[in-house]
Amino acid sequence: MSAPAAVLVSQPRVPVRRRASLLTIVGATLGLLVLLTIAIGPWLVGQDPYAIDIDHRFAGPSAAHWLGTDELGRDVASRIASGARATALIALGAVAIGSAIAIPLGVLTGFLGGWLDLVVTRVVDLFFAIPSLLVAIGVVGLFGASLTTTVLALGLSYWPFYTRLIRSAVVGIRSRPYVDAARVLGASRLRVIRTDILTGLVPLVLVQTTVLLGFAILDEAALGFLGLGVQPPQASWGSRLAESREFMLSHPELALVAGVPIVVAVFAINLLSDALRDRLDARRVS
Repeated sequence: MSAPAAVLVSQPRVPVRRRASLLTIVGATLGLLVLLTIAIGPWLVGQDPYAIDIDHRFAGPSAAHWLGTDELGRDVASRIASGARATALIALGAVAIGSAIAIPLGVLTGFLGGWLDLVVTRVVDLFFAIPSLLVAIGVVGLFGASLTTTVLALGLSYWPFYTRLIRSAVVGIRSRPYVDAARVLGASRLRVIRTDILTGLVPLVLVQTTVLLGFAILDEAALGFLGLGVQPPQASWGSRLAESREFMLSHPELALVAGVPIVVAVFAINLLSDALRDRLDARRVS
């Protein structure tokens, strides 16, 4: 009876692994497609994303205009391709700013504790009382809408959550036996942070950074849809949504074409972050 039971328990593991591998492949394929769009999309399309042709407004797909033209006769495919670069720059910049603030603060507060931990924790709690998108809108309202402001706004809206996450991880790492052993052997605080704390944070930082990229793309789209992101004539995926907002009933294909890249990019990032988390967790267990 024991042998068949063991077989029944072990059988579901194979489909789960195959499913995980399939999702990883899908995520990597979609991610590669997005990267190619960012890298060579404008060159491949070969159209000026800012060229206006009023005589060919709302033209359908053709050899000259792969995805047709918009309300000003501009090539939609070229604006999506060039907008991919702006959106990627915003996402990467926002995550970089949020990480540059959160990682040092989280490490110091989690490792040192004391009054610094109390002050930073209270500030983080204050920011948690305000939705992150409202923080971003407030920054944009203060400095004006632009690509640079969007990067700054999103970066400042991400650091509180990320700081709390890093702090919690550091509190767990600092209580591990190998950290206590390093202290007993006379290692300085700086050495313990550099060799033990930061090393233990690498899996968390990699996964969380990937997740934040997806959030940044969505938030850029939200700010763009509200008219608070990248401003015309500069293109981004969020600004394309804003530009197509007035024509959703008469020409819904413009909004659809603008929204699909956002969905594909975020879906790919989510799949890759899940695969990365599973891989890092498996290594830690082994």
